[in-house]
Amino acid sequence: MLKCLMKYEWVKLRRDTLPTGKGIMGAWARLAARAAFRHGHAYYCGYKNAVSPGMWSGGIVGLKSILGIKSRTQALEILDKLSALGYLKYTLDSKTKKLTYQLTDWVVKCSGEECMNGTVYATDGFGFLCLPRNITQRLAEEQYTFDEADAWLDLWCHTVSEEPGNAFSFIAPAVQYGNYGAILTMEKLGQRWGWEKTKVWRFFKKHGDVFALYRLPGSYGCLVFNKSYPTDTEVSLPKQAEILRILDEIRIRGANTHKVGSDNETATYQNSLR
Repeated sequence: MLKCLMKYEWVKLRRDTLPTGKGIMGAWARLAARAAFRHGHAYYCGYKNAVSPGMWSGGIVGLKSILGIKSRTQALEILDKLSALGYLKYTLDSKTKKLTYQLTDWVVKCSGEECMNGTVYATDGFGFLCLPRNITQRLAEEQYTFDEADAWLDLWCHTVSEEPGNAFSFIAPAVQYGNYGAILTMEKLGQRWGWEKTKVWRFFKKHGDVFALYRLPGSYGCLVFNKSYPTDTEVSLPKQAEILRILDEIRIRGANTHKVGSDNETATYQNSLR
């Protein structure tokens, strides 16, 4: 299995697996998926425009197509919002109507040397993006109320595989937050996203095709596995018995730490001892 450690500053997201639902990060992902992946030239209405990685140049019609919306006003409002949050910069020429946006969080080097021939834009739905692992952190720091796509991408960017401090990530890619660890609670996720606990449950029920939720006994909380995360082999989700076995081993190994607190706090702390 391909390792994806917490120390890695970026994670992969396939262009055919973008977040669904409403949310500013869903729009960001769609814009990123259509941005240039190398230096070169793009053509718009007979004009030849130089572009660099993370840039797109075209018109309002093209922008609306990328975002999947029909309103010019709404499309520009999305760019304004992303710009205010520091995710991109854009210009719109009032004379030529040429629109150009540049993503500010573009990962330049993640897949080897860039090819120098052919199109500068990836085929729709082909290949993958490299996302900064902390791409959604500024939303949490701003106490921004997450939408559905924001929460989806937040979980994705906190996925790890074969992380030494996370025993569960050795059986399948697992979601892990630095402050919370691998063992989560609906309350903690709700606090991060600005949601009620019931809304968090509904989210996981809706997106169970990607994020598998495992409830742990007592007040330990839950685990979240990423079923769609790109690995060298097909992801096989663990059985509940295997999860409980690992949890018991973590408890035994941490028995001498004398950590006092709730089941969740104790298990999270002891999991970090692995």
